[in-house]
Amino acid sequence: MDERPKNIEIRGARVHNLKNIDLDIPLNKLVGIAGVSGSGKSSLALGILYSEGSRRYLESLSTYTRRRMTTASEADVDSIEYIPAALALHQRPAVPGIRSTFGTSSELLNSLRLMISRLGVHRCPNGHEVPPSPNIALMKPLVCPVCHVSFTGPSAESFAFNSEGACRRCQGTGITQEIDESTLIPNQDLTLEQGACAPWNSLMWSLMVDVCRAMGVRTDVPFKDLTPAEKEIVYHGPAIKKHILYRPKSGEATELDFTYYSAVHTVENALAKVKDETGMKRVSKFLKQGVCPACHGSRLCPRALSSTLGGKRLDEICAMPLKEAIAWVKKIPQQMPADMKSMAESIVSTFLHTSERLMELGLGYLSLDRSSNTLSTGERQRIQLARAVRARSTGILYVLDEPTIGLHPQDVQTLIQVFQRLIEQGATVIVIEHDLDMISNSDYIIDMGPQGGIDGGRIVAQGTPEQIAESPESITGRYLKNLI
Repeated sequence: MDERPKNIEIRGARVHNLKNIDLDIPLNKLVGIAGVSGSGKSSLALGILYSEGSRRYLESLSTYTRRRMTTASEADVDSIEYIPAALALHQRPAVPGIRSTFGTSSELLNSLRLMISRLGVHRCPNGHEVPPSPNIALMKPLVCPVCHVSFTGPSAESFAFNSEGACRRCQGTGITQEIDESTLIPNQDLTLEQGACAPWNSLMWSLMVDVCRAMGVRTDVPFKDLTPAEKEIVYHGPAIKKHILYRPKSGEATELDFTYYSAVHTVENALAKVKDETGMKRVSKFLKQGVCPACHGSRLCPRALSSTLGGKRLDEICAMPLKEAIAWVKKIPQQMPADMKSMAESIVSTFLHTSERLMELGLGYLSLDRSSNTLSTGERQRIQLARAVRARSTGILYVLDEPTIGLHPQDVQTLIQVFQRLIEQGATVIVIEHDLDMISNSDYIIDMGPQGGIDGGRIVAQGTPEQIAESPESITGRYLKNLI
């Protein structure tokens, strides 16, 4: 007799607008939580199920581990039983860092780095090409067939733009921040004494106007009327000391020796001293972003760009859409020497296994070098989901917030198939949804309402899609009738 629990049992839930609800949610099923906006869907899914599932899992860890992790506070609920460890895939995942790309967040770039390290054509210190060799995998030096020099081949880490392989100019971001001189003197009708030089107003002492006057610049005429030589001093004048008579707003005049900071030097100096976001915000209004002139946006250093795989550099491979990259990678093993084919097939299979889930989720159009901060929230959530499916973890409670946003109806069906695969692996999938295709394909539906805000927080109906469709109180059921 199977005595394993079949439901998550919630009693007396009062998070946000939930009205002391009691609820049994089936385990190992696709469960849709529906309802109008503000009806309590997120309060139930995220405020109770995810919050308690993650908190209880973390509480099972050692005190040493818990001290280094942020735990959620206990949900306002009388009791909740048989809840698995929970993982939330939010509608709006955290904004990625500047170095994050589709390739790094999906972990496909790990396989490509290893591929080009172990299977690529590298250059010796004298610039000659060295064909693929098993020596790198065996941790032996490479020997150039032309000049016979022996050298250590590049590791996978040598192609990582967040460490060894990073372009020195842009530090692996592919972009540089340059001073936008058009922002330094925003109003040329003002005199320097009236605050024409914007960096001196916010990043430098006010006495810089006095030092500029000592440099031979007229500070009491509109900036537009200064001579080209005077303007050049304001923008780029040398950092030399000048003896000035400083007159503060209150108090007596004081003689000082002070170094001149031009408008450009003022911004450069402030940028070098930035330590936090507040400081960066003060400086950023004087900056503009551009493609790094050293790596041309590839993010990689010259050595990393000197190696090729199948005739392409790593940045050229990453520029291909995933669908094209897969077709290209499949051809790599047949290009290798006989004694390297087995290793090539193994590395390639890892790449193909990782990319399979991403293709199923409709992400084949993305290039691996696509910056993560340009991805939509739906795209980032699907990347998270692909990692979850690939992990093949069992007994996990997955909570997803409107995963169908931005998806074509055909892609919604693919997403449902992915959820079913998770359930076959022993997971329970909870989705907060408005999409009727997803709701109608759920094994169980919880319809919240009847309205939003203080008029919500109650269970209007619960059961299979067929049962919800027959419920006279359920707004969701009225629409499901046409699909079932």
